[in-house]
Amino acid sequence: MVTSSGRPVVHIGTDVSHELDGAVPRVLWSPEVNEALSQTGTAGERALLALLRGTGLASVTHVAAVSDAYGYDIAIALPSGEGMHLEVKSTTDPTRLVVHLTRHEYEVMASDPEWLMGAVLVGADMSALSVAEVSRQWLLSVVPQDQSMQASWESVRIHVPAHVLVPGLTARSGYRALPANVFPARSVWGIQAPAAAPA
Repeated sequence: MVTSSGRPVVHIGTDVSHELDGAVPRVLWSPEVNEALSQTGTAGERALLALLRGTGLASVTHVAAVSDAYGYDIAIALPSGEGMHLEVKSTTDPTRLVVHLTRHEYEVMASDPEWLMGAVLVGADMSALSVAEVSRQWLLSVVPQDQSMQASWESVRIHVPAHVLVPGLTARSGYRALPANVFPARSVWGIQAPAAAPA
């Protein structure tokens, strides 16, 4: 993993037992980086839960706190009777959006029409500075296909371009569970800043 400037965010180990000339050193996972990523993910989920509950929705449930088996993090029951199943991806980087999708999350997305991915920009105070929805159709189109019965991918890293991001969160019916203008106008992940909320 690298930062937006291309620097590694994990420790590079030099304790390999047999290094060859020109060989790339083994990458060791850093517990500090792992903890920071976990904290950012948890902060994004909690911040989004607070925002959604603040909109007056009757039922917003943090299912990821119960089990990862759901394949998404937050379940919402909308007034229309339809639901939203949100997979939350959180980052502190406003310049680009890179997400990791597990095979299980992908399979749930492919079979559950209420599944959608929400990206959360987490601030220094662990609040949500911006929220955008990632196009489901685009995600389905870029996920790799297994080439053999003997091998399958379990996790994929996806660089999300600005043109597949829509500020806010919208259900299939068009219901705006989280309008785009609840955040101050700013450019995040290359998407055009939404109009500011009326005074």
